[in-house]
Amino acid sequence: MQLDFASRELTIKLVYYGPALSGKTTNLQALHKAADAGSTGRLMTLETKDDRTLFFDLLPLTFRDQGGLAVRLKVFTVPGQVIHASTRRLVVQGADGIAFIADSRESETQNNAESFLDLKDNLKEHGLTLKEMPLIIQFNKRDLPGVRSDADIAALASQGREPVYLAVATQGGGVVESFMGLLHLTWSALNGTHDLQRKFNFDGDRFMAEVAKKLGQTSSVSEILGRSVTAQGQALRKVAR
Repeated sequence: MQLDFASRELTIKLVYYGPALSGKTTNLQALHKAADAGSTGRLMTLETKDDRTLFFDLLPLTFRDQGGLAVRLKVFTVPGQVIHASTRRLVVQGADGIAFIADSRESETQNNAESFLDLKDNLKEHGLTLKEMPLIIQFNKRDLPGVRSDADIAALASQGREPVYLAVATQGGGVVESFMGLLHLTWSALNGTHDLQRKFNFDGDRFMAEVAKKLGQTSSVSEILGRSVTAQGQALRKVAR
């Protein structure tokens, strides 16, 4: 988090992490497409000849509260290829929240696991742990054959602390929900640590609602967050009681 008192601008850094070709860049492209033209800057992408992201994508979204505090959201992806380990470590530095984008296909289970361990190691290099970092998990590519079942993913979600989302990023499905889930966790953590809402008279709930609106959502924030596998599983368990 960076806070410029002179311009009253808060910058939050969000990073999309995951194995190569899991759909990190596609998520950002879908977010850019969904965002209101007045809120988003140019999506910058550096790619190699085989269309894999070489470095990172940067998608700046800016929102200003009526109290005068501007919040700038910088969204990055990391390159998933093994050879770009040092770049991933650099991009993760200073991250306020992370979305881990997993490939839903059973054949990619090992790659997902290795990438998650890589994330854990890179956070450790910066003196952080997974428990300290606001984190959501998205299982992408749900439209492809050979994916893990919904029941399997729901079982995994029930065992962890991180909200889990399902997505088909190429069609935009689950992209905004995942982003809103990540932003909700990140804002809650930053506000809890720095008391931003009180210090700047900043309405966090209104901010989240405004972000949802700028991303083309007509549902309430609570409804959007309720679409996670984790939230749905909790609701079913309550009904079962």
